[in-house]
Amino acid sequence: MLQNKQAIIFDLDGSLVDSMWIWRQIDIEYLGRFGIALPDNLQKEIEGMSFTETAEYFKTRFEIPDSIEEIKQTWNKMSYEKYCKEVPLKPGAKELLEYCKENNIKLGIATSNSRHLVEALLQSLHIEDYFSTVMTACDAKKGKPAPDIYLMAASQLQVAPEHCLVFEDITAGIMAGKNAGMQVCAVRDQYSMYQDTEKRELADYYITDFTTILEN
Repeated sequence: MLQNKQAIIFDLDGSLVDSMWIWRQIDIEYLGRFGIALPDNLQKEIEGMSFTETAEYFKTRFEIPDSIEEIKQTWNKMSYEKYCKEVPLKPGAKELLEYCKENNIKLGIATSNSRHLVEALLQSLHIEDYFSTVMTACDAKKGKPAPDIYLMAASQLQVAPEHCLVFEDITAGIMAGKNAGMQVCAVRDQYSMYQDTEKRELADYYITDFTTILEN
């Protein structure tokens, strides 16, 4: 999997870190403030959207009176402490980061999350120095499955797409990496198990966690 790879680009939530549980809680609490129950199809509907696109979706679908910026600020406040204190790396992730550092494989992040939360999380986990670039879908203006965010990350890393490996936990992200001309490894995550079969079919590789990579 790592052969001839000059860069690895990680999706964050559900791929590099175990954090998807936070967003279900936040969605329930946030919508509850407006007397709205969490729809069963919400996760599928917003999959791959940027932080801004998700806020726009919420405002339109649920007729939220707040502005887009106010919605995003509220979500940042609701999630900040959890991201700093309760979100762990996926098993084996730290070892893989260290391996890449020792073997001169460049590292980047391409996430649909907000920069505010990403930077806080990386600092809390003490891994910010491993990454040469952090791109958000808001930077790219277009969320996954569009390839923009991965192409921008590769450009920042100065590595051709064909020499990049992407780690992703959802089908929209896998498609974004493939659309960018990169190889993609799907990562198992509890919150995307409903699309596990499709993930295996779309991706070049599949892992249950990162420990298996360095064992092979």
